[in-house]
Amino acid sequence: MVKAIFFDIDGTLVSFNTHSIPESTQNALKQLREKGIKVFIATGCPKVLMMDAVGHLPFDGFITLNGAHCFTSDHQDIYKGRVPEEDIERLIDYHQQHPETPFVFVHDDEWFITNVNEAVKDVAKLIEISLPPIRPIEEARNKEILQIMGYFKEDQDLEVFRNVLTHCEPMRWYPLFADIIARGNSKSKGIDHVLEYYGIDLKDTMAFGDGGNDIPMLGHAGIGVAMGNASDEVKAAADYVTTSVDEDGIMNALKHFGVIMKKNAAENIKHMPLIFSKWILTTQSFAR
Repeated sequence: MVKAIFFDIDGTLVSFNTHSIPESTQNALKQLREKGIKVFIATGCPKVLMMDAVGHLPFDGFITLNGAHCFTSDHQDIYKGRVPEEDIERLIDYHQQHPETPFVFVHDDEWFITNVNEAVKDVAKLIEISLPPIRPIEEARNKEILQIMGYFKEDQDLEVFRNVLTHCEPMRWYPLFADIIARGNSKSKGIDHVLEYYGIDLKDTMAFGDGGNDIPMLGHAGIGVAMGNASDEVKAAADYVTTSVDEDGIMNALKHFGVIMKKNAAENIKHMPLIFSKWILTTQSFAR
């Protein structure tokens, strides 16, 4: 029995085409909550961006920064996994040698970026976000850094994570940059923290996603659902592939697994008392 469902945001809840949440998805979330099923966000976004995208909807809790920050609907912290200070110091040295590479630092409810290039602008345009304020990288010192976003390509990963961010790992859902968090954090670990807090068993969960950073949680949840717009790698990690976000993918999957009843079935149940009453009257007529 499904008791909790975890949703990615971009490409899952929110369409890349319309930059909005489909009406069918909003209806699905409403029906889930009416049934007493808890609904959670599981995103790579920082809190400051996540609330802009889905803060108007009633979720029970949030996994942000790919599991590095988990908190309740009333913003009570469940878990924080910070980037070690020694990694920050090495990254400051690295950036002084590679000042052309932008890095974003997320701490608490704030964020800042070291510099802006075309890749930064392209990603901001893709997901319709404003750019963080520009500040010197040295401001990352002595702060509880929960996530770093590095605007370098995947072929640089070996150098960066072997020599600089040695206690961190990257998660990519777009080729222009990497979400970087302390090793051991992930959306699946975030799910574990949230489930422990709410006393829910892992087997009673579902997860929806479309990006590479969703792969761990799709394989971890009781039922992992990949959106139709996901890559083949993400689809291969899921238990089920639904239609795209723009084709009512979330509602269709929930109906497929019987979490939300199909309209005809719901209508039949709704009218069952009337049908049963008519059947009683009919049998009584025959008895006479």
